[in-house]
Amino acid sequence: MPELPEVETVRRGLQPVLEGQKLISVVVRRNNLRIPFPKDFAKKLTGKTVIYLTRRAKYLLMHIEGGDVVIVHLGMSGHMTILEKNIPKPGKHDHVDFCTSGNVVVRFCDPRRFGLMTLTTEKKLDTHKLIKDIGPDPLANNFNYIILAAALVGRKTPIKAALLDQRTIAGLGNIYASESLFRSGILPMRLAHSINIVEVEKLTKGIRDVLSEALEAGGSSFSDHVKPDGKLGYFQNNFKVYGKEAEICSVCLKAQIKKIRQSGRSTFYCPVCQT
Repeated sequence: MPELPEVETVRRGLQPVLEGQKLISVVVRRNNLRIPFPKDFAKKLTGKTVIYLTRRAKYLLMHIEGGDVVIVHLGMSGHMTILEKNIPKPGKHDHVDFCTSGNVVVRFCDPRRFGLMTLTTEKKLDTHKLIKDIGPDPLANNFNYIILAAALVGRKTPIKAALLDQRTIAGLGNIYASESLFRSGILPMRLAHSINIVEVEKLTKGIRDVLSEALEAGGSSFSDHVKPDGKLGYFQNNFKVYGKEAEICSVCLKAQIKKIRQSGRSTFYCPVCQT
């Protein structure tokens, strides 16, 4: 599933072709994805200008003239592609087209249909059920180790599970949680409340560094992620532990990377570098 770097990469890629552009038509080819499309979804957007794009955690937000906001989640396999010339006919999994006054089509494709699109308003955005419980954004200027430490106080869940809880920190998923814990030298099985303040400071830096580097690389494209221009991200080439079970750790050069299951998710770690 796309995580924060992938969604932010999509947002930045779409900015030049959507912001300030009028939606001359919106084509919706099915009634639902993971949830039903709102009634008159296309009609409410047609003729309106996209003011700007933002992101909350793993949600892409399209702020529309008049106060509406489109909430987009890419799901497991969804991607948005910019089409400008010789626009191909939609395929079986091409569910939504946003056609702009700049003669560009932004097409949403989602083979597994785990993504979603819905509508809210600027006034109701912060209290929307998909948004209201989301924690702090780890790339925000005001995010620091004190905020993370406060979120971990008394938590008797493994630190990996705590990081995946979107109420603790926004946008961090399975890949970047594993990589961040490796960089900070913390075993993913440690209980969250056992992480001391020095370790939390290292963890905060590890999270920010991993996400920033992944964003610079356009995200990770070992699965379904594709940037809006059709190019792949390449941060998967920089993974230290994720997906490297039984390989020798590239840092300590001693231990094999281990893989365990936590809450139904794969976790990767080095038993020497992480304690």
